[in-house]
Amino acid sequence: MSLSTTVKAIQDIMRKDVGVDGDAQRIGQLVWLFFLKIWDDREQEQELVEPGFQSPLVNVRWQEGEDTRTAKDLRWRSWAANPEGITGDGLLDFANNTLFPALKGLEVGPKVEGDSAAARQADLLRRRRQLIRSVFEDAYQYMKNGTLLRQVINRVQSDIDFNDSRNRHLFGEIYESLLRDLQSAGNAGEYYTPRAVTEFAVNRINPKLGETILDPACGTGGFLACAIEHLRKQAKTPDQERQIQANIRGVEKKPLPHLLCTTNMIVHGIEIPTQIRHDNTLSRPLREYGPKDRVDIILTNPPFGGMEEDGIELNFPSGYRTRETADLFLVLIMTLLKDTGRAAVVLPDGTLFGEGIKTRIKEDLLTTCNLHTIVRFPKGVFAPYTSIQTNLLFFTKGEPTKDVWYYEHPYPEGYKSYSKTKPMRFEEFAPEIAWWDKRVEHERAWRVSVEDLKARNYNLDLKNPNAPQDTHEDPDVLLERYTQARAEADRIRGELKTALAACLLRGDQ
Repeated sequence: MSLSTTVKAIQDIMRKDVGVDGDAQRIGQLVWLFFLKIWDDREQEQELVEPGFQSPLVNVRWQEGEDTRTAKDLRWRSWAANPEGITGDGLLDFANNTLFPALKGLEVGPKVEGDSAAARQADLLRRRRQLIRSVFEDAYQYMKNGTLLRQVINRVQSDIDFNDSRNRHLFGEIYESLLRDLQSAGNAGEYYTPRAVTEFAVNRINPKLGETILDPACGTGGFLACAIEHLRKQAKTPDQERQIQANIRGVEKKPLPHLLCTTNMIVHGIEIPTQIRHDNTLSRPLREYGPKDRVDIILTNPPFGGMEEDGIELNFPSGYRTRETADLFLVLIMTLLKDTGRAAVVLPDGTLFGEGIKTRIKEDLLTTCNLHTIVRFPKGVFAPYTSIQTNLLFFTKGEPTKDVWYYEHPYPEGYKSYSKTKPMRFEEFAPEIAWWDKRVEHERAWRVSVEDLKARNYNLDLKNPNAPQDTHEDPDVLLERYTQARAEADRIRGELKTALAACLLRGDQ
């Protein structure tokens, strides 16, 4: 049975449970179960290769009020793996009153100093505990029927093995499928980016081993997962593998996508993804960011169309104070890039043509960075979450823009729009990739000088001047043709009436 079929079957079981209300809760429930199963699969690998390995889910301590509670073993294998194990009310009691309180309040322990093997092992254990606590901080156990919960657990246990490389490969696609199911559950588009877009962005940015990579609004980790896959093709030694893990960074504000992203990173070989923080990157004053915070590469699709809470704008210089999320992220991205740092950022058309604060931000972008490429997407790339038209901006910090190249990405032949059954595919970007290094103007590509953009008051929303023009006939000719067609229709209508009247007359006789 395929992984996607298993996920669908699990969701069907959850639909019978009165405690799970809607797609968002079903996915939240499913993902924390996935996380614990994946974590256990990975621990079984680590037990074989890591001397002195200690599981953070063994001998767990946490506080409840004034009391310290302990649990001997909370690993998946100890309570979930046996299909005939705890079920019904007993399983619900364990999940609600032991498992979740323990994981949410997991005692992390003090930081351990030193470079001995014991100190390193103690530090690993502390970081693993810290990760699990942060993942479950805002997770919830929604199900109210312990028998149905056991059925779900049994399906996860029997059908999903994340030590199987095929399942790891499919996991990104499964996440995308799950997120598509969220279309009726609110603003899912805030943290979903089509895989074709993330692959193309990473392909063109071309990260190298040793470069630090950040997504400051990482959602489920699509950009980061693609970057890891790209870097892993370059890694030849264990040290280079460890380098990848050390240089991948992400921040996500919302709990469900943070849980999804952390799980996604584990599946992609990041053993302890504590660098995926559950936080709002915009909540830190811009002046507090220093050299140690700056990175080589930023890949992101910041939320657009939304507004930040009151006060967030005060973290930014007065000339950039707005509550519009995408604008603030663009300012933040320019701040966090090192000189010569590279970025690929998805932004809506509104950023391109907007005025006021948007104009000042774009002026700063073109002055401090080389905005060398804007790929203009057709409508529907983010369907069904939003119909807003979007763009992928590529820029390098540390040199001013001289010219901006635009590339208008077309629908594939035979498509009128994208849809759930006809999503954007990476293969569609072959023309852009072939054009990238030897740029010439053609019916899809054109160049605009920075002087022209300044004259337009930094309005970057330029239509394609090279697009084939539709030809229209002279209006008088069209009107004459319409008149003739209407006269012909009247003549045929008259003939039909005459014939019908003759038939009725014969019938009367």
